[in-house]
Amino acid sequence: MVFMESKRLHLVADFLPSQIHSRTSETLVRKPPSKHCEVCVIVPARNESQTLAQTLTALTHQVDLKGKRLDPQRYEIILLLNNCDDDSSLIAFDFAKLHPYLALHIVEITLPLTEAYIGRVRQLLMDEAYRRLSSLGRKRGIIASTDGDSQVSPTWIAANLYEIARGADAVGGRILTNPAERATLDTYAKACHLREVGYRYLITELETYIDPDPFDTFPRHYQHYGASLAVTAEMYALAGGLPAVRTPEDVAFYNALVRVNARFRHSPLVKVITSARQKGRTDIGLANQLHEWAEMGYRKKPFLVESAASIETRFRARHQLRLMWRNILNGLTPNHIDIASLADTLGVPGEWLTQELTQPHTFGQLFEKVEQCASETGIWTQRWQKVEIQQAIVDLRLRLEVLRKPYFSLPISKQSNNLLNI
Repeated sequence: MVFMESKRLHLVADFLPSQIHSRTSETLVRKPPSKHCEVCVIVPARNESQTLAQTLTALTHQVDLKGKRLDPQRYEIILLLNNCDDDSSLIAFDFAKLHPYLALHIVEITLPLTEAYIGRVRQLLMDEAYRRLSSLGRKRGIIASTDGDSQVSPTWIAANLYEIARGADAVGGRILTNPAERATLDTYAKACHLREVGYRYLITELETYIDPDPFDTFPRHYQHYGASLAVTAEMYALAGGLPAVRTPEDVAFYNALVRVNARFRHSPLVKVITSARQKGRTDIGLANQLHEWAEMGYRKKPFLVESAASIETRFRARHQLRLMWRNILNGLTPNHIDIASLADTLGVPGEWLTQELTQPHTFGQLFEKVEQCASETGIWTQRWQKVEIQQAIVDLRLRLEVLRKPYFSLPISKQSNNLLNI
């Protein structure tokens, strides 16, 4: 069945993140979810008439990991059209009429200018998905986010279900840019984009060897963005819901998940293709970054990034801090000389770190405070100068050649267990 609703909502702002049920004065979708629903897909869209049909088509043609058509009763879609002045609404309702078997909820709203930003829109949608899954008693039901300019892979829902079934609390999908649009990019912008992807993949692999997450094992990627982000209902609530920030709301939510020790999986099985346009809907995002890279090319400005040496030092210091934190939890008192040495490496005051280590933090909370303190002191940036991305990639590859040998020489069953010893 298709459920279509067009309404203007009176929205209630400024609630604490934990008060998910109270952030709107009424629900977005009145029709209750099917008792078979396991996944609630949310799609924010504003003036996406050029891509919306492809977005919905991709969600319609979902199959399981063996290629068999996925039962459409297992998921529903909430499409929120906010402040649109193009044909997005017409396209959405026409699509719904052509696919009567799809549980597609179409909601139109006009937000005041103070709330018409992606962070608020995605928050409204994810809160609604949480309420609907909670009404079914599905604590491990999945809130799955994508965007109106993106097309999920045929196995996108199935792959998210698979990762959650394996124990993940949340999943970030691999986001690829549209090949046709990428081909039309400014030459320098395209080069910067491809280099950054390679650079960040190398960083992710380096992290795997130096400070590994036993749940988010290699191979993995580095992305946790709104175009492909899934979370269980219970973890969404535990993290306090999507933070009320303008952007990047997805990164803020990932940080909230880290604070509560969520088992986050950067899954290479979950894939989505997104637009490579250079004019975006927000001040921060891929579109604006592509535009900025193009401007850098015109001005012959180099693309500077964190050096390989700085990245490796940070990962090793974080790993040492993690071990120290675990020892304290186990009743062991760290040596003051060790704390002072680690504090110096991290770029924070020794007395401050000693005090923070006595507080009841999760490790995610502790390291977030360390990063904030280091940023305020400015010591880290004074010690480590940025380098051109080409040089950083060369240096990362050289370092990884050394680290890969002991890792891949081990039997597969022992690789993850022995990462800590490399």
